[in-house]
Amino acid sequence: MAGEDNTSSWYEPKPLEPLTPEQLTPDFLRERADRIIDATWRAGLPQWSWGEGVYLLAQVRYHELLGEKPPQQLIDWYSSRELITSGHINNVAPGAAAARLHALGYLDASEVISTLETWVVDPQSATRSANGAVEHWPGGVWADTCYMMGTFLLNHGVANSRPDFVRFIGEQLVAHIEILRNPDTSLFAHGSHRGEVFWNYWGRGNAWMALSMVEYLEACDALEISPDERAKILETLKDHLQAHIPLLPEYGIWDVLVDHQVENAGILETSATAGIGAAMIRAQKYLPEIAPALQATGMKAIAASLTYVDAAGTLTRTSAGTVLQLIPFGYSVIRNDRMQLWGQGLALNAIAAAISPDRNILRAVQSGTGPALGV
Repeated sequence: MAGEDNTSSWYEPKPLEPLTPEQLTPDFLRERADRIIDATWRAGLPQWSWGEGVYLLAQVRYHELLGEKPPQQLIDWYSSRELITSGHINNVAPGAAAARLHALGYLDASEVISTLETWVVDPQSATRSANGAVEHWPGGVWADTCYMMGTFLLNHGVANSRPDFVRFIGEQLVAHIEILRNPDTSLFAHGSHRGEVFWNYWGRGNAWMALSMVEYLEACDALEISPDERAKILETLKDHLQAHIPLLPEYGIWDVLVDHQVENAGILETSATAGIGAAMIRAQKYLPEIAPALQATGMKAIAASLTYVDAAGTLTRTSAGTVLQLIPFGYSVIRNDRMQLWGQGLALNAIAAAISPDRNILRAVQSGTGPALGV
């Protein structure tokens, strides 16, 4: 490409010697999770926004897997603030953990859930593209939307026995697949603007899509439904995860653009690695034919990503909050100077997957017998 700038990748620090999957013992994972949780709350969760939403859902699920009640500090984060309406699809994300806490009896989040539900289902507020995909911004379809919106409606739908919400997210996934998936590579572009797709295979965008597809399949299981979209999504997930396997470097961290695009080759991004690794482990039960490869690659990625949790509990080498970029080089901004809440949440996602890869917490929430109940 004419005018390419390779200097960022030239001067990147060398990768750390990665942890190995064998080092991810239960005690190690618990210690690393505690370190992440403590650091995150010390830094604070200041806004009703997507970073907070990604993190809070991950922490609630982590405690559920361990059979623990979420700490009061987390519950108070919701109950001590005034209701904030969405205004943007990113701000739907905190509703996912709220829906779980509500279903488990720890929080009366009925007003939050109702308000966010009303906003999302109204095309006047959450605008649609020509094929029906909910837009991230008016005129733009992004991979991020499937996770920020999807986790809320899937958790809400399962907890309240609303299969229509699960079907809606299935339709949304298919609509996003139609626009953002490259059929030749099975990778997802970050997004489109006014009908033009910018084919930058941003790692965290691919993590959002992989996790969203897994969450959808888990929700279908929890409600014992098999919508028409399920087969398409399962096939897409298989191809998508398989496409990432040969792209993972030996040191276990995907580049910020996962296809080793020349301007970004060697620029490591840990949050995407944690998210894609977690999706691989969670997807094994749906893709038994490739489960050994998913297990090996997923655990390698999770171990490598957790190598970058520093002594203070921050997942380092996490990319900044990233809007749609016109050129690949725009994705090269990696933050080591401050905590990124989405990185903290995706690291906890990875730990939860490593602890309990086959457990469908959504089913427990739907049945009202989640491990946290009665604690």
